[in-house]
Amino acid sequence: MQLDIAADELKSVLNRLRRAQGQIAGVIRMIEEGRDCEEVMTQLSAASRALDRAGFSIIATGLEQCLTDEGQTPADRDRMRARLEKMFLSLA
Repeated sequence: MQLDIAADELKSVLNRLRRAQGQIAGVIRMIEEGRDCEEVMTQLSAASRALDRAGFSIIATGLEQCLTDEGQTPADRDRMRARLEKMFLSLA
């Protein structure tokens, strides 16, 4: 399945991923500096949430495309459902 993500949605996903990238770099730096465990966990949690939100946004886009694609056969829809289910579970 290839996602056709709208420009505004793509920008939002990329912003979340860049934010997570910065937070992960910050976590690495904090660990190297021997920073407080609670501070490290707070940043790690924020990075995890940013990644989850980006993933859910991509999955939602895929689901929306699947629901609007009327040219699919029942077998195509079943395969798509299985793939989307697998993606959801990977984020759970």
